[in-house]
Amino acid sequence: MFPTDADRRVLEAVRQQQGLETMDQAAELVLRRSIRKGAAKMAVPRGPRPVGRRG
Repeated sequence: MFPTDADRRVLEAVRQQQGLETMDQAAELVLRRSIRKGAAKMAVPRGPRPVGRRG
């Protein structure tokens, strides 16, 4: 992947804010957060559901 200048600026800001040593660590942090948020949006409630016709 070839980040743009804007991507580099964001990753540098994340790196400084989080106290990380490299921009690779910042990219990994951003990616993990994005995956977690996406997975949370896809999660289906696991509670009991009524049985029968909808209506």
